[in-house]
Amino acid sequence: MRRFLDLTYRVAGYAAAFALLTIFSLVCVQVLARLLDGGMRALGLVPFGFIVPSIAEICGYLLAIASFLALAHTFAAGGHIRVNLLIEQLAPGPRRWIETAVGFAAAALAAYATVAVARLALKSWTFNDVSFGFVAVPLWLPQALMALGLGLLTVALVDTSWQVAKRGAVQPGRSEV
Repeated sequence: MRRFLDLTYRVAGYAAAFALLTIFSLVCVQVLARLLDGGMRALGLVPFGFIVPSIAEICGYLLAIASFLALAHTFAAGGHIRVNLLIEQLAPGPRRWIETAVGFAAAALAAYATVAVARLALKSWTFNDVSFGFVAVPLWLPQALMALGLGLLTVALVDTSWQVAKRGAVQPGRSEV
């Protein structure tokens, strides 16, 4: 099970990186097209006028997808900031209890957010909501991927909280600030 969870978090991280790479590629294509058009105008030629339709909107959706899909991987890798001013002063027993309680509370909050975003995606799919841009993007698609990212974060929080409850320590790789 441990390998499956770690692989799932890693795949979500790779998907987030792919979304960021897609943003980079779209912006590069748009910038190069504008430079080419400017060069053609300077030479007295008719510019191509190539544009990436709805680039700002599509990149916004990709950024949201990347942000949410990266949550679980970042958490599992210890990339989220932890403030340990209080729990560092506690004995191992109370520290274990507090870290477990806070972890499960965070998991409950993440689960609530997952359900809320998933319901929003279902409503968007039911009503066939699309974006208002030149390219009509079905809104359920980015919303569903956001819900997936939140769901994976919920699993990662429950996973870590359970390990803290069993072993009494945060896994190696977790950052402590």
